Amino acid sequence: MYITATHVNYYYICLRKLWLFANGINMEHTSDIVTEGKLVHETSYSNRAARYEEVRIGGSVIDFYDPRDRVIHEIKKSSAKEEAHIWQVKYYINLFEKEGIEGVIGLLEYPLLRETLRVELEEGDRERLREIEMEILKIIESENCPERIPKRKCGSCSYYEFCYAGEEEI
Repeated sequence: MYITATHVNYYYICLRKLWLFANGINMEHTSDIVTEGKLVHETSYSNRAARYEEVRIGGSVIDFYDPRDRVIHEIKKSSAKEEAHIWQVKYYINLFEKEGIEGVIGLLEYPLLRETLRVELEEGDRERLREIEMEILKIIESENCPERIPKRKCGSCSYYEFCYAGEEEI
């Protein structure tokens, strides 16, 4: 099984979401928030499609890649910069390195915040990504779905109805 940047992102957000997604239970198509995110992606930088290309690498799909300047552009709808976003982009950079493409950097773009965050692989990140991949494999290959973790953000998750159906709220 391919570990993708989406797996890395979900690893930081919610282990249950990671397990469900990796085991074929996909709820994103039912989420208005996911639809809003796609709309932000499609409308925020409308001229990008002509200048940059979407890249598929190692099972992951990168929003936009500028091959001349070696810059990954990852667009996020979120109103908060999350560690999950940073590690997702670090994973992309690592994938490029594995393909022999050095010197790639990432730009996390938050159009709703009008902010951009530069992301690079730092010392120790490659080893941490290997550890994350092993931890992800262990989680997704488990027969048991991780317990839900009550969090403030659960209400906006595409898996919310699935996780809370038939269970008492804590």
